[in-house]
Amino acid sequence: MSQPAHTMPTPSTLRDRTVVIFGGTSGIGLAAAIQAKAAGAKVIVVGFNPEGAERVATENGLDGWRAADVTRDETIAQALADIPHVDHLVLLAGSFVAGKVLKAEVEYLKRAFDERIWAAIHTLRALGDRLSRNGSVTFISGALADRPSAQGTAVLASASAAMEALARGLVLEMAPVRFNTLSPGTTDTPLLARTLGANRDAYVAALSEKLPQRRLGTANEAGAAVVFLMANGFMNGETLHIDGGSRLV
Repeated sequence: MSQPAHTMPTPSTLRDRTVVIFGGTSGIGLAAAIQAKAAGAKVIVVGFNPEGAERVATENGLDGWRAADVTRDETIAQALADIPHVDHLVLLAGSFVAGKVLKAEVEYLKRAFDERIWAAIHTLRALGDRLSRNGSVTFISGALADRPSAQGTAVLASASAAMEALARGLVLEMAPVRFNTLSPGTTDTPLLARTLGANRDAYVAALSEKLPQRRLGTANEAGAAVVFLMANGFMNGETLHIDGGSRLV
């Protein structure tokens, strides 16, 4: 006996749905965009650099691109102004803000929250009722939310944990829109390379030795988790860890 369609959520449920991905021009966001497009979604990516966003969208056959500085609410509103309807919103933008509380510039540290909590709030307010009541929103946190390091990541860790709490709160406040959070471990992306520079290879080798699977995660693996959170209509209020078990070591 066949089951009702709503009990079998698969990426095919994204067909003809409009997906907007902030941070969709590289790394996890781009991987999610490509996979959502392959599942039949209409995908629009939002990046910081207009030329880069246009190039990525064109090269990957996506349906559109926008540019926005997520720390400025007016650019978020402008980027979304002509999109009539959004089924699935994915917010992955954010830089690696590292600095010790007693030494770093406070305005710099504030960026961790500006790029995450306040960017999410401004985006939701800009969309308003154009966000589908039957759709979803996916945030990103990260392994630091569970295991902050001593290397100046206290503020970034707290911003990451705050995203998970925000998602849970919005499940109730904005029901029936679904809210979930992706929490990746260290992932092999362009952001990692930009953050570590010449130290990237040595860092990856040393870290891989400590991890249960002896390797970092890939953008494609994390992107597939984003697609799952969008497609599964009963995932709600969850933090999905995709870290290869790094929380356990």
